[in-house]
Amino acid sequence: MSSAASASASASAAAAALQRPGPFERVLRSAGLELPELAQLAGPLGVTPRETVLAIGALKLHRYRPLADSVYRTPLLVVTSLVNQPYILDLVPGQSMVEHLLRQGYDVFLVEWGRVRSEHAGLTLEDHVLDRLPRCVERVLQLTGERELTMLGYCVGGLLAVLYAALHPGAPLRNFVAMATPVDSQGLAALRTWMGEGFDADGLLAQYGNVPGEWVQNSLRALKPLGKLAGAMNFLNNVQHRDAVASHLRMGKWETDNLPFPGGVFRQMVRDFLRGNRLVQGGWQIGGRVADPALITQPFLHLLAQEDHITPYAAAHPLLGMVGSVDKQEIVLKGGHVGLVAGRGAQTRMWPALDAWLAPRSE
Repeated sequence: MSSAASASASASAAAAALQRPGPFERVLRSAGLELPELAQLAGPLGVTPRETVLAIGALKLHRYRPLADSVYRTPLLVVTSLVNQPYILDLVPGQSMVEHLLRQGYDVFLVEWGRVRSEHAGLTLEDHVLDRLPRCVERVLQLTGERELTMLGYCVGGLLAVLYAALHPGAPLRNFVAMATPVDSQGLAALRTWMGEGFDADGLLAQYGNVPGEWVQNSLRALKPLGKLAGAMNFLNNVQHRDAVASHLRMGKWETDNLPFPGGVFRQMVRDFLRGNRLVQGGWQIGGRVADPALITQPFLHLLAQEDHITPYAAAHPLLGMVGSVDKQEIVLKGGHVGLVAGRGAQTRMWPALDAWLAPRSE
């Protein structure tokens, strides 16, 4: 065979190889799926109808349209994490904590902190818990005509909510709900080891201004190094079940869609929370005020996940003893950090538990 013919045959073989499906695609095809379908299978996320009722910089306060014939008088304000997209609480119809709460008759508002840009690098905890969050509370009460609301915070959003309530002993809160909220950094052993005294937070911020979303994502993945591999294996094991595939894709889209961490808040969190553990030790000053969780006296509920690797039990459990509430409860449910609010277990365990606790306290 001539060299030209040999080259042509090699090119044809290479082209044929490229057209042959790989092992991943073959698994999908065996389940009746094609790669292009995957993009459509997850569907649009965070689609429960809502209206933006306040905007401050990147922050947006949303009010969701009611889905029940009668609505509880006490409005519910959800405080989301600074570094994760809030649509984990509102994935799709049937897999949405927000939708579930609306159907139970709650008047739901949600704080979306937004994707900060370079001009927001100077934002601090003071901006969040002494200015923006109080303005959201004021707007909720203004729109509803009520004098009190229930505040519900998830993950870092829960910590911000704790700081708000601990700094405002006269806050118009009827109930306080925390979900997977870290308060004791001694329980965050991996993060403390990584971001100890040798970690150059100032150098990172000097380079980027805000902590990039990709850096946040890699930091969370490092807490469970084999988690992505385990998730991929679980996906392949359930590829014949379209509902499971769709749910996996939704979770995967959210997990890779982290938000930048505002530089000023990050610096304070590393210094005062992660290294100093000042909420537990006492003396965490924000804007010249000391944040004292003992001043939180409203009915209090903390919802935790048994297998939570992001907010381990040791980091979250102390909050129950720190608040000054007489009516207080901790509920530990099976599952992980994300599954607590959005997985199948959330639908059968957490959402009903939250509603059962909150309903009689929202009349």
